[in-house]
Amino acid sequence: MSTRNSLLIHDHQLGLVRQATAEEIINSARACIANSMRRGASLASPAAARDYLVLRFGELQHEVFSIIYLDNRHRVIECQELFRGTIDAAGVHPREVVKEALRHNAAACVLVHNHPSGVAEPSPADELITRRLKDALQLVDIRVLDHLVVAGAGCLSFAERGLL
Repeated sequence: MSTRNSLLIHDHQLGLVRQATAEEIINSARACIANSMRRGASLASPAAARDYLVLRFGELQHEVFSIIYLDNRHRVIECQELFRGTIDAAGVHPREVVKEALRHNAAACVLVHNHPSGVAEPSPADELITRRLKDALQLVDIRVLDHLVVAGAGCLSFAERGLL
């Protein structure tokens, strides 16, 4: 009987250890993916960038608009959250975007925002702000390489869709 009790306790303890181990593995994976977006990292791998963005923004319950600033070799300068919104919108101000891009001395950038709804399809408002930001940044010789919409575990690229 004591052997049976110790097995049950032992099984219970193993369950806790497995849970902690899985959490540690997930945290390590997040750290590795986040490391791909550190200063000086190249955006040569769209998959790594998408993985990072899905982990960073995919589960948020409010909309966030961010920019990944890049140097002239498309190496990451910084990924900055610029605007925070509600469950279905974030006000984006082109003047602030241009000001921050210049402050970071960016040569190019990738626009990023999330859709808490889980639907990555861009809205007409998303397409309009993308054109406005692209035009505004173009005036100061900063290229917009893409606009990514993160929704849950998915990520849609404006460039791949021909919307940029």
